Amino acid sequence: MLIRTVLAEDGALLREGLAALLDRFGFQVVAAVADADALVAAVTDHAPDLVVTDIRMPPGFSDEGLRAAVRLRRTRPDLPVVALSQYVETGYAADLLDSGTGAGVGYLLKDRVGDVQEFVAVLRRVAAGGTVVDPDVVRTLLKRNPLAGLSNREREVLGLVAEGYANAGIAHHLVISEAAVNKHVGNIFTKLGLAPGEDRNRRVLATLTYLRG
Repeated sequence: MLIRTVLAEDGALLREGLAALLDRFGFQVVAAVADADALVAAVTDHAPDLVVTDIRMPPGFSDEGLRAAVRLRRTRPDLPVVALSQYVETGYAADLLDSGTGAGVGYLLKDRVGDVQEFVAVLRRVAAGGTVVDPDVVRTLLKRNPLAGLSNREREVLGLVAEGYANAGIAHHLVISEAAVNKHVGNIFTKLGLAPGEDRNRRVLATLTYLRG
C-alpha cells in the first residue's frame, strides 16, 4: 500500500532526491514543497499519510518546519511527522514529541542517516504510529530537562511539594519517616541546582521547575 507523503525541504536538489528515493520505495509523494507555509497548505489540500519535513526553512531558516509540524498536529493529532535536522532544536523537539496523540513522530539528524533501508524503515514505522527519535536528540533533551536526574521517589516528593504539602504531610502521604522526606527534599534541591538559602524560597523555585517540566 502506497504511503501518501508530503515532503518539505528548501534545498531543491535534496528535495528532488528525497522525492525520487521515496517513490522508489513505495511512497507516493503527493506534494514536495520548499517552505513552511507551503507545507501547511499541502497537508490541508492532500490529507497525507505522512509528513517528512526539514526543520530549518524559509523565511527565517530557524525552526519554521518544526513549528509548522507542531501546528499541524494540533489540528490533526494523528498526523505522522518525521522531522529532519542538522541540529537538535530542543524547544520545539520537545513540543513535537508531546504533540497530538504522542504517537507517529520521528526526529532524525541528517548526518546520522547513513543507511537508506533503515531510513525507509523508520518512515514506515512512524507512518504506522510508531515513534523514532535519534539517540543524540534524546540525550540533549534529557540534559535540558532538570527533572531528568531525579529518582522516582524524588519526583513523588517534588510533586507533593508542588501541591503545597509540608514535609510532615509528605511523610504521612508516602508512609515514610519525616527524616527520609528531609533527605529527599535536600537531594532535590541539590540536583536542581538550588543553592542553600531560605528553604521556603527553594521550595517555590523547585515547584516552578516541576511545573515547567
